[in-house]
Amino acid sequence: MQSKVIEEANRQLSVCNACRYCEGFCASFQAMTRYRSFNESTIKQMANLCHNCQACYHSCQFTAPHEFDLNLPQALANARAESWEESMPFPAIARVMQSQGLLLLVGVLVAGILFWIVGEIPLASNLSFYELMPHNTLVSLFLTLFFLPLIILSIGLRRYWKSVGGKAIRWAHLSSAMKAAATLKNLDGGLGQGCNYEKGDKYTHTRRWAHQATMYGFLLCFLSTSVATIMHYGFLQEAPYPFWSLPKLFGVTGGVLLSLGTAKLMILKGKSDPNLGVSNRRSGEYGFVSLLFLVSTSGLLLYWLSGTDWASLLLIIHLASIAVFFVTTPYSKMAHGFFRTAALIREAQFKH
Repeated sequence: MQSKVIEEANRQLSVCNACRYCEGFCASFQAMTRYRSFNESTIKQMANLCHNCQACYHSCQFTAPHEFDLNLPQALANARAESWEESMPFPAIARVMQSQGLLLLVGVLVAGILFWIVGEIPLASNLSFYELMPHNTLVSLFLTLFFLPLIILSIGLRRYWKSVGGKAIRWAHLSSAMKAAATLKNLDGGLGQGCNYEKGDKYTHTRRWAHQATMYGFLLCFLSTSVATIMHYGFLQEAPYPFWSLPKLFGVTGGVLLSLGTAKLMILKGKSDPNLGVSNRRSGEYGFVSLLFLVSTSGLLLYWLSGTDWASLLLIIHLASIAVFFVTTPYSKMAHGFFRTAALIREAQFKH
């Protein structure tokens, strides 16, 4: 039995499929042309291809006050969120996390208290990073916090892949999907004019650039940690590393990009029309972007203020925010990146 969210998306897509004015806008509309009717599987696939650029809404002749009352960006956003949440083990947790963004920041506070009390990190100290928290303790703690959520996420992705009829992945599928993800092609509005995300009739590429800064900033930070791990265990070169070392260059550059990207995304979110996004999930979106901003900005401040009395407090905030980010990855909007990539891979399978 289809949910009300899927039923509404089905109704709207049926009208769109008859009109097809927006056929060239994005991958979702290109996928739509394969079908004469829709089911839960095809709707999930198209919903996760949608990047909510909102070009279709501003070009549609059937939006309110027309009796068809089409709002496809919101309909697909609702279907997309439902597909993430229902695919995960313990979907109730996902629904709560997506709708109550303040819980993420409360989690940071609780984790910070635990690092302070259990980890015995003082609130004020000018000791170095690894004097405050031994390297081996950090590794053992965060490896657990990193891999357990990945296992949960992999279960959710497997369920999603099965639900959309995914097949064995070949290199051609993966390379096509990675190119689309790397360039955020589906945020160009289909005609290259960008998103009409802010209220009004202005199309810009600002949202695309903010997403790219966030994505590449995050990847550079992850690369920094990976390179540091190889240097520590493979070449016995222990931290701290000088500024011109690869871990620092990747980490500082990634941190700056991530802070700027998330800050801009929060500003854009405040200017956007909530009626064109997912229903009852705006708080979760704010919470997730705020958490990413806290992770990157606290890391940068920790590096710049190392050796001062602020270092220990910043270390508590940084470790707490990273811990909450890892633990909540399967249930926060971070999951959308993985599901969207899976949808791009599935779409590539239809073309190759």
